[in-house]
This record gives sequence, structure tokens and C-alpha cells, in this order.
Amino acid sequence: MRILLVASAFNSLTQRVYAELTDLGHELDTVCGGGDDAVREAVRRHGPELIIAPMLRTAIPEDVWSRYVCLVVHPGPPGDRGPSSLDWAISSGARHWAVTVLQAEAEMDAGDIWATVPFAVPETGKSDVYRNEAADAATAAVRLAVGRFASGDWKPQRQDEIAAEPCPRPYFRQELRRIDWAADSSGTVLRKLRAADSQPGVLDELLGAEWFLHGGHPEDVLRPRAAPGEIVATRAGAVCRATRDGAVWIPELRPRRKPGGPATFKMPAVDALGARLPRSVPEVPAGAAPSAGESGSGSGSGNGRANGAGRSDIRYEERGGAGFVWFSFPGGAMSKDHCRRLLAAYRHALSRPTPVLVFGSRRDFFSNGIHLGVIEAAADPAEESRANIDAMDDLVEAVLRTTDRLVVAALGGNAAAGGVMLALAADEVWCRAGAVLNPHYRRMGLYGSEYWTYTLPRRVGPEAARRLMREALPMSAAAAAGAGLVDRLVAAAPGDFAGEAQRMAAELAQAGGLAERVAAKAAARARDEAAKPLADYRREELAEMYRQFAGRHEPYHALRRAFVRKEPVPAADGAGGTGDAGGRG
Repeated sequence: MRILLVASAFNSLTQRVYAELTDLGHELDTVCGGGDDAVREAVRRHGPELIIAPMLRTAIPEDVWSRYVCLVVHPGPPGDRGPSSLDWAISSGARHWAVTVLQAEAEMDAGDIWATVPFAVPETGKSDVYRNEAADAATAAVRLAVGRFASGDWKPQRQDEIAAEPCPRPYFRQELRRIDWAADSSGTVLRKLRAADSQPGVLDELLGAEWFLHGGHPEDVLRPRAAPGEIVATRAGAVCRATRDGAVWIPELRPRRKPGGPATFKMPAVDALGARLPRSVPEVPAGAAPSAGESGSGSGSGNGRANGAGRSDIRYEERGGAGFVWFSFPGGAMSKDHCRRLLAAYRHALSRPTPVLVFGSRRDFFSNGIHLGVIEAAADPAEESRANIDAMDDLVEAVLRTTDRLVVAALGGNAAAGGVMLALAADEVWCRAGAVLNPHYRRMGLYGSEYWTYTLPRRVGPEAARRLMREALPMSAAAAAGAGLVDRLVAAAPGDFAGEAQRMAAELAQAGGLAERVAAKAAARARDEAAKPLADYRREELAEMYRQFAGRHEPYHALRRAFVRKEPVPAADGAGGTGDAGGRG
């Protein structure tokens, strides 16, 4: 069936719907942004049998929805209406929610219902829920609705037949998000932060300036004696602020845009504050790595292990004879600091006597490559780009050169560009079935590094590698498995992925023939090194990357700026949307 996707941006959900409908054999075209005329032109060009809007901030033109069946994906239950559905759900502490596919009509979100799928709401940020539990429900609802439309005999249900009465919810304004640090409990502060993650953030005043606060995590160990709202600690780029009954971690800040000034963007909180941050605020390391024979969690906040306790973006643990390096970076973006700390944690894991080492994300993003925000904010973006890609390559090389054990990349969520290549450096790639992979660099105007010219052809063959790079399209986890990029699909809910990966790793660690596999792996690496050293792959890739970084008029710079500042992509570059991740490289 010919299907046209209409979206305000080619974000994570649009990519997933595109990938999964493509897997089902439908002929798809997309139109992202551009206004009513762009939608009309896409309709004329594609001649769709069905139009689907996975993510839309504006209404579909009446002359289109009155002639074609247009299905809108709304992240709320039947009867829910308004642009801030998930914000209201998380802010109110809802434990159950739903995604509804309804037919477009004159009144927004009021059309007949083609499908609705419920989901449980975990205690995490809105964007995480949107990419995972809500995306699972949305794609299931879209597949159901498409099947019903294709049958030709399905009659959609009126909303008043399903919902008792309409529940219109207004736009969730900043006045409703405001934190009262003196009065709000840690739980209330976290709900407000999570309901605003990753957009629009919570507007607040801090150290004499106005910022949007992005992300929020509980601190269960520190009990600071400080005024509510005061910064009491830092850790791995995040700041810890006291509440009236505890403390919370805030990983990112975005300056409020000045009237007439350029668009601002998210940065690691410590970097954003810069010289404003008092020197008296301590850097507090996270929990220590377990000693021999122990099972538990540790940290990669500095050298892979540290004193102290609490939340960290990198943790090490051992279970069932396997070691696990879990990491989680906002938006999946990895700055040079992220890469260096993760490399230190990985090297610590290599010092442990585990025959299987798993590294990856417990849920949500695995990695999207270099940190475009940190690069954009740098005094010399070209030099910061070089430092970032060098650190990323150091990490990938360490994985490739691990020959004394089996290494598994565990993808609890989406991955793109250098993040995909980081995963391919492992011996096996385990991927949650709901993840989306973008194994290419072209949409950011880059040639790419992370040893992709070695690992990608090794996985899929030279011709398929060239095609993936050229087409630059999202792939479902199932398609990635079919292409050879993924070894095992993990059919688990987002919150269950880590536990399933732990169970699988324990089985692998106890499996017969593991020593023989490791020996064969070491021999293969030696043969590959003799044929062409890894240093040659790196040198060739970086020659292209350094040229693109240094060239003032290279597309990379305009595309990076547009992506980070959420501005229109320069038309001449023709790169299209890059989703809602924090890094591409």
C-alpha cells in the first residue's frame, strides 16, 4: 500500500513508524515540516492510499483530510485532547496511559478512533517514555490501524462510543512547571523535571541567570544541609541541587534565549554554568566498583571506580559470571569527556576475571556518536570535533582489541552513526526489538570514523555497507538483524531489557565452547591486523573527518548548527531531519 507519512520532524517515532511499515512491505514517502503547501505537493507526488501523521504540531490541511483518510497518532487515551498529553500524564503521576490513532477532522484530536493501545508509565523522563513505552504502543496501534484500513470493512469508532466524555488539556505552560524549591518535595521536583524532559525544560533562576533545567534523577545517599535549590555537588557534568527533603541531580541546562539573540541549546550542566559555578562545590564520585567475588554496582565517573555512592551515568556490575558496563548519556550524545570516562570504566572491567563483558544501555539510547552540542559551544568547534572523534575512536579501538573474553554490545534503545559503529566493535550485538538504528553519517555531512570501514563491511559486506551509507535511512531492529548488524533480538519491554541481557550473559558465560570462541576471535583479529592494521583504517577515516572539520564551508558545520539549535536544515545540504537525539557522528 502507498502510505504518506506527514510529520513536523523526522523524530524517533516517525523513524520507527517509517522503518516498521517499510518492513511490512508498504511503499512509503515522507514530508517533514514545510507547511501546508509541502503536504499538498507530497500528496500530488506520491498519490497515497493512506496518510499517517506520527508526530504533528500543526493541523493537516482541510483539503487533504477531507479527500484522504488521514490517521493521526495521539500520545493519549481516547477522549484526551491537546498538545501536552504526556506532560500531563507524567506530571500527574499517571501509572497507565495509552496511544490512540484517530482520523483527522476539523477539531484537533476529536476524530474517530482506528486503534488504541495502553502502556504502563515508568518513573522516568517524558522523552524516554516517548521513545520506548509510548513508541511501542504507537507502532502497535499504527500497525493495527493500517491493517484495519487495508481490510476495507473496518468502521472506526466515534470517540463518544469509547470515552465517557472529552478531556481537553491545555498546553502545559511554564507557569505550571515552575519549581518552588522551598516548598516542593524531591518527588514533586522530579515529576516537574521529568514532565519537561527533553523539551521544553523547566525555566528556573540559578546563580544569577535564567536557565531551562533538563532531566532529573533522584539522589538517594546525599542528605545535604543546604538551602533548597542550592547546588551542593557535581558529578560527571551534572549538578546536584538540594530540596526541602533531599536532593536531585540535573544533568543539563539551557540558557534562556535573549530577545533577538540566537537559539540556545542544552549542555552538560557544569559546562553550561562555567565560571558561575562556585569553586567550593565539590565533585562527588559515585559508588565503588565491587571487589573480587562481589556482585553489585560501581562507577565510571573517573577511573572506572570511585569512593562514595549515588546515581552515575556509568556503572559497573557483575552478575552470573559476566561483567556489565552500563551507561546512559542524555540524548545518547558522547562528548570527549563521556568517551574518556567510559573508556576508563571499560578498562576497569577488563581487569576483572569475567569471560563475558557486556557494555550498553539498560534502556533508552545506546549512543548517537559525538556530542554536537558540546562541539557547537566550543571556542573552536573544529578542534573540539577532532578531540571528540579521537576519544570516540580510542573507545572503539579498545573494544576491537579485546581478545581475552567475549564482548557484547547491549542496545536497550536507539543508536545512530558512531554509536552504531561502537556497537559493531563488539563480538555480539543484542538489541531490544523496539530500537531503531541509523548506521550512517551522511545526514550530518560527515564521512564517519569509529573504524566503520572495517566493522561495517565485515558485518554486511562491502556493497551493503556502501548502500547503508548512501541511503541513510532508519532501520528497525528486525531489519538490522536481517542485514547482519544485530545478532540477537531481545523481545522485552523497555524496563525488562537489562534483566533479560543479564540472564542471556549468564547463560553465555556458562556455555560450553566459550574458550574456543575466544581463541578463534583472537586468531581472527591477528589475521585481520596482519592484512591491514587498525591504525590504517583509523588514519584513512580521520583524514576525511579532519578535512570536513577544518573546512569552513563544509556542510557539517551548517548541519550541526541547524541540528543543535533546532533551526531549518539548509536547503542546499539536502540532509533532511536527524531526529531527536543529542549526537550524530
